Amino acid sequence: MKNRKERIRFKVKKVSSRNRLTVFRSNNHIYAQLIDDKKGLTLASSSSLQKTLKDKTLPRKEVAEFIGKDIAKKIISKGIDKVSFDRGKYKYHGLIKILAEAARNEGLNF
Repeated sequence: MKNRKERIRFKVKKVSSRNRLTVFRSNNHIYAQLIDDKKGLTLASSSSLQKTLKDKTLPRKEVAEFIGKDIAKKIISKGIDKVSFDRGKYKYHGLIKILAEAARNEGLNF
């Protein structure tokens, strides 16, 4: 798993100078954050641990879709519409794919 993560992150940083939208998925939660690698700062973040989602009992697919839409709104409100998608060690499948497509539908370009 470590090799896939390193390979993907290397390609994302080498090919693109855009800010990086990275995703982490645990057994219970999903997290997304926008990182500026030049400054080493997190510009926006969203996760399933937010107060708006903790009160609701939603299926995991709907949570991933909500996180994708939420992070896209936060990023676009900062004036950024082009990012590079860093899926980390995960395949572009399931919850990761749902999150990415929801962010694209909100207006992010990657």
